[in-house]
Amino acid sequence: MIRLINTKIIFYVLVLLVSSVLLINGQSFAVTGYGAQGVKDQDDSYTLKDMLIYAIQDEYLAKTEYEMIINQFGNQNPFSNIIKAEEYHISLLIPLFEKYKINIPEDTSKKYVIIPEDINSALKIGVEAEIDNIKMYDLFLEQELPQDIKEIFEILKRGSENHLKAFNNGLNRNMGRGQGYKNNN
Repeated sequence: MIRLINTKIIFYVLVLLVSSVLLINGQSFAVTGYGAQGVKDQDDSYTLKDMLIYAIQDEYLAKTEYEMIINQFGNQNPFSNIIKAEEYHISLLIPLFEKYKINIPEDTSKKYVIIPEDINSALKIGVEAEIDNIKMYDLFLEQELPQDIKEIFEILKRGSENHLKAFNNGLNRNMGRGQGYKNNN
């Protein structure tokens, strides 16, 4: 009887630890097949359609995540500024869908968002999301691309690099110890 109780306790502790690690490491986008997480789940070969869909999904996801964070924690930087950039990124992608006759996917990002417990966790999630976004665009830019798509992906990647700096700056301000997250690529 005691052995069974101990086994159950160990199991529940392990489940809690794994769940905590996923949240702490910014895995708010623990989604397969959607946005930058979808790119992680696939091999290194992408069609033009795949790349555009993953790109717009990731931009949808970031915009929705940051909107929900503002709703939860109030209107504060860098989230309020970055939402405008995400809207701009989406507006850059839409004409590419039209030009290449690819249906623009519906924005279903809201069902993938998990709101963090506090603003520092939200900043960490922002850091991880932008790192994943940069990696996604790096992979896409290794592909053979039409010039217009290449230029847009480069713009979006630079935007993510700027967002990463903004989230790191926010972490540094909030933590007061200079412990921002770095892109170690």
